[in-house]
Amino acid sequence: MRELFDLTGRAAIVTGAGRGLGQAIAIGLAEAGADVLLVTNSTPAEETKRRVEAAGRRAVTVQADVGDRDRLAGIADAALAAFGKIDVLVNNAGIIRRTPAAEHAYADWQDVLDVNLNAVFLLSQLVGKTMIAQGSGKIINVASMLSFQGGINVPGYTASKHAVAGLTKALANEWASKGVQVNAIAPGYMSTDNTEALRQDPVRSRQILERIPAGRWGSDQDMAGPAIFLASRASDYMNGHVLFVDGGWMVR
Repeated sequence: MRELFDLTGRAAIVTGAGRGLGQAIAIGLAEAGADVLLVTNSTPAEETKRRVEAAGRRAVTVQADVGDRDRLAGIADAALAAFGKIDVLVNNAGIIRRTPAAEHAYADWQDVLDVNLNAVFLLSQLVGKTMIAQGSGKIINVASMLSFQGGINVPGYTASKHAVAGLTKALANEWASKGVQVNAIAPGYMSTDNTEALRQDPVRSRQILERIPAGRWGSDQDMAGPAIFLASRASDYMNGHVLFVDGGWMVR
């Protein structure tokens, strides 16, 4: 049974791999056997690279703003140059801008959509062509609880994550028959930079914790196992699924 989760010989791309959820996913994939292309913007990825290599796998770092569509082809090309193939794509990179909707600047709206949605589609399209040609591949998008709920003061983020869930299903419909599985992970309230403002607000933090059956914020390590599962043969018959990793938030 263990071989179902073995990623030995696989080549993966992980965006937003310099810290947080992306770092944990990249290291988890490497520990399961994959070589990893680490895509990072302003955050250095040296620590992620060191830990991937400590797991005995190859790590290649590309610095690129995924919100700049002109940089996306270079990411796919770098992975093909380094590994000769792409077996797994994890669209993890994301940003959030917190402003009441009535005051939400259009520039903030556009920045969030460029990173959280447009980059997911365009990079999936680029990598998807390679996966279709080779007859196999796994694309894992990072959605959110706000793919299903409205949130507060984050209209751009909520819109982008609703769209990521829909895009996951749309791509799965087209590509499942071609050997490419497209699924998503929807993290709950995780202890990351994106949620620091919430965790520092004693009232909001208490309200959130009271609703989570597990009784704690999620950690970046909680993402590694689900990512390995969706990247492995164990999930070969999963298509268009959005997997909650939320401590039970959505069932309360």
